[in-house]
Amino acid sequence: MRTDQALEPAIRVRGIEKSFKDLQVLRGVDFDVKAGSIFALLGSNGAGKTTLVRILSTLLKADAGTATVNGFEVAANPGDVRESISLTGQFAAVDEVLSGRENLVLIARLRHLKNPGGIADDLLARFSLTDAGKRKAATYSGGMRRRLDIAMSLIGNPPVIVLDEPTTGLDPQARLEVWQTVRQLAERGTTVLLTTQYLDEAEQLADRIAILHQGTIIQNGTLSELKALLPPATVEYVEKQPSLEDVFLSLVGDTGAADTDIARTDETVPAGKEPR
Repeated sequence: MRTDQALEPAIRVRGIEKSFKDLQVLRGVDFDVKAGSIFALLGSNGAGKTTLVRILSTLLKADAGTATVNGFEVAANPGDVRESISLTGQFAAVDEVLSGRENLVLIARLRHLKNPGGIADDLLARFSLTDAGKRKAATYSGGMRRRLDIAMSLIGNPPVIVLDEPTTGLDPQARLEVWQTVRQLAERGTTVLLTTQYLDEAEQLADRIAILHQGTIIQNGTLSELKALLPPATVEYVEKQPSLEDVFLSLVGDTGAADTDIARTDETVPAGKEPR
């Protein structure tokens, strides 16, 4: 049953639990994602991010709790949910034998859409891949391959896109390319649920950030709200605002970089890409 979309968030999760034999991975997860926003689910490896994504995308059944996506209940209306979302996994799922354009045309045909060639050309232009459209995907850089992967996910104009650690294994330049693509998605009204273990990625992209730790959401808020959880430090009489890294480590109880899989890079952020 579909609820009134005007009153409902794009994604609503309430009390989701999931166990694998004696291992409880999710312990009652709750959060909402506003339509047209970028929501980052931040957590270490093993925190339960991918398990939650699989539940929301109907690939796995929850043991308890409820979830709705685009107004459809995940458990009761899996077909409608699948039509409403697109899932991009941790590694680009492109056919390297085909060209970039052929990959897009193939997906458009599988979705039984009219004018697959026109759809492919529009997406190549949108993702700055027109010049490379006739080249085999095997020749693409990591950033180009990921942009093609996301473009393939958008065929059919799904209102919700789920990106599961989309920049894993990418170099700094490729990560910036993907970040720009994600921003453009939100600007066009697409709801983005982003899982990541990179602190700077959450800082750069997310309208709201939820920290998933040991199977539950321990904090959820804007970057400013999360930073307000810690008092500013004073160094040589200069007030220093806490970073997201400070907040995360304080909340999960880790005291050293060796104790967490969360990563943070120190590359210089180009002009125009300052943190939100």
